[in-house]
Amino acid sequence: MSSVPQLWKEFSESSDFVYYEHQSKNVSLFISYFKSLTEPKILNEHILGFLRNNSSIPFEDLYHLIPIPEKEISIDWDLIQKKLLRGYVAIQYGHQSHFILVNAAASIGRNVTMPEIEFTVEGPKAAFVESLDINLNLIRMRVPYPELRIKELTLGSISKARVAICYIEGLMNEQYLNTCIQRLEDVQFDQITSITILQQMIEDNSNTIFPQMVGTERPDYVAWALSSGQLCVLMDGTPIALFAPVNLGSFFITFEDYYMSWIIGSILRMIRIFSVLFSVFATPLYVAVMTYHGQAISNVFLPTIVSSRINVPFPPVVEVLIMELVIELLREAGARLPTKIGQTIGIVGGIVLGTAAVEAALTSNFLLIIVALSALASFTTPVFRMSSTIRVLRFPFIFAAQLWGLLGIVICTLALVAHLLRLTSLGMPYLVPFYPFRTSDLYDTVIRPPYSKFHHRFSFLRSPTPVRFDRKNANKKRDIDE
Repeated sequence: MSSVPQLWKEFSESSDFVYYEHQSKNVSLFISYFKSLTEPKILNEHILGFLRNNSSIPFEDLYHLIPIPEKEISIDWDLIQKKLLRGYVAIQYGHQSHFILVNAAASIGRNVTMPEIEFTVEGPKAAFVESLDINLNLIRMRVPYPELRIKELTLGSISKARVAICYIEGLMNEQYLNTCIQRLEDVQFDQITSITILQQMIEDNSNTIFPQMVGTERPDYVAWALSSGQLCVLMDGTPIALFAPVNLGSFFITFEDYYMSWIIGSILRMIRIFSVLFSVFATPLYVAVMTYHGQAISNVFLPTIVSSRINVPFPPVVEVLIMELVIELLREAGARLPTKIGQTIGIVGGIVLGTAAVEAALTSNFLLIIVALSALASFTTPVFRMSSTIRVLRFPFIFAAQLWGLLGIVICTLALVAHLLRLTSLGMPYLVPFYPFRTSDLYDTVIRPPYSKFHHRFSFLRSPTPVRFDRKNANKKRDIDE
């Protein structure tokens, strides 16, 4: 074997690759690493400094004495290449075929911070970061359970992305687990830069606007999902974790509901569900009533509506589309601009454009209120991908209302329900527990029940261990003198 293998020649084309020979009295050490991937302090003090003082000792002793815990001996060129690209240092002892691989990877990234998307008042203030190892540590801290299993894969012929699947053995249904692992192993793509890209590749149906996995940045939410019998997928470089299988109701639940009283949590959850329905149906109903069903307007509101629309030159559908497009433009502008400027654009732009549209008789005051409330209601959806789905979902209903009035809204609703009935998440029906109907699983859907009712895991998750605790003793609260 050559002392300068072909792999080294390929790496030498990059200016950040270092390869040199360290001479000693008895033997030469060939050291190679990428300086852009290694931590200088670990490299100089614990590896290179140690080798300069101990290079003459035998190979086996050298391996055991290097003061770095993460190290191994290998002759596999694929493994050596993979480790070098992960920040390891390769040490060749003379012209032997064995290499000592020592971890000196640079730890570059942000520290654990507060959640930015799923902010909570009473819950823990830790959120996932871009480092997979740190994220796994956050999960292990919250699930100190020996049956917690972590399976790691490498995906992407170029990106070599580290992906981890977390689950609790004995709680996770093997069919769902094997389905997820098989889909991950079947992924054929060269560059996977984010877990949201991976999500689109492994979901059951990629030709739908409805997500089939819930993304979260909160480790406590992942710990709850794991204990419920679900699996979690994490990826190095992405501060988001996915858990599945899920149903439609999972996208309208925020984990902060579980930190509040069950009564308050239930009320907030029902407000959230009502807001989503209002966001989808408010503007289509306006178009349908104004176009076909004027007799449905109460005599109390009729003078106000007529006076607000008397100077508007457009039909209701054009009026609605103008306002909806203005709202979407403001959303996109606020999202793409820097934070402080984006907030200013959203507030000032909404006030100025809304006032100007009414004064220019492009829209009515009544519709302006409906569109504003509809936009606010769509923001109550906790999961961002479902919020985007709700935004898009309004437009088919608006066009259906323009074509056939209330009948069009009913037809569009039936088409939506038929589509949802066909969706699955890792093979689990998307509309469960309503279809297939399961009475025992209705306790944590529209309302959030007290914890004494959580004695069983959801049956649709098909957990091998469905019982959480004995429900006979769930409501017993004994005093100390009993």
